Amino acid sequence: MTKKLEGKVAVVTGGSAGIGLAAAKRFAEEGAHVFISGRRQPELDAAVKEIGHQAVAVKADVSSLADLARLFAAVKAAKGRIDVLFANAGIYEFTPFGTITEETYDKMFDINVKGTLFTVQQALPLISNGGSIILTGSVVGSKGFEAASIYSATKAAVRSFARTLTTDLKARKIRVNLVSPGPIQTPGLDVFASDDVKNALKSGVPLDRLGTADEVAKAVLFLASDDSSYVAGVELFVDGGTAQV
Repeated sequence: MTKKLEGKVAVVTGGSAGIGLAAAKRFAEEGAHVFISGRRQPELDAAVKEIGHQAVAVKADVSSLADLARLFAAVKAAKGRIDVLFANAGIYEFTPFGTITEETYDKMFDINVKGTLFTVQQALPLISNGGSIILTGSVVGSKGFEAASIYSATKAAVRSFARTLTTDLKARKIRVNLVSPGPIQTPGLDVFASDDVKNALKSGVPLDRLGTADEVAKAVLFLASDDSSYVAGVELFVDGGTAQV
C-alpha cells in the first residue's frame, strides 16, 4: 500500500511536543522526511528519537526572522524543497481583560501572528508548486471565551491568513488550510489547567471529552496529503463540536 506522503519533504514548526509532534510522527509514518523546529533543544532531541530516522531537528524561535532563515537554510541544504509546511508553532496565555500587559500582547502576537506569517513567507521559495501549507488556528478564533482576548485575536488573524494566502498563492496551486483544535490534552494544557479547569473545558464539548493530539494530527495529515486535493482556504475544526453548537 502506497504511503500518503511517500518521498515528500515536510516541515513542522513547534514540532517537539503536543500537536506538532503528533503530526510529525504521522508524516514520518506516511513516508515523509520531516524537519521539526522548536525553542528547546532537549525536547527537540527527544522528539527526533520518537519520530524516527527520517526526522531532523533545528532549534528555532519562529518570532525571530534570523532563526527562520537558519531553519530553511538547513532544509534547503539537505533536501532542496518543501512539499508540506505545517506552521504550527504558537503559545497561549489566558489573562483577564483589565490585567493584560503590553508584554503579553507582544509575546503572543510575535509568535502566533508574526511567526506564522514569516514562517510561510521565508519557506515560500522552497515550497513546491502544488504543495500544501497548514496553519494552526483554534476554536477561540470563532468563539468568545473568558480571559482569552489576545490569544483569540491572534488566531482570528491566522484564520485570515489561510484565506488571503490561498488567493496569493493560487498561481502556484499551493493549497493553504487551517486546522482549528478545541480543548486538546497536551503538555501545554497541563501547564495552566488544573483538573477543575479541564473539567470545565470538557463541559463545553458536545462529545464530553478532551481531544488528543493524534486526533488533530490525523486531520493535519488529511490536509497535507492528496486526500484533500480540492480543499483550499478552509478552517477544519477538530473540536468535538465545541465551535459548532
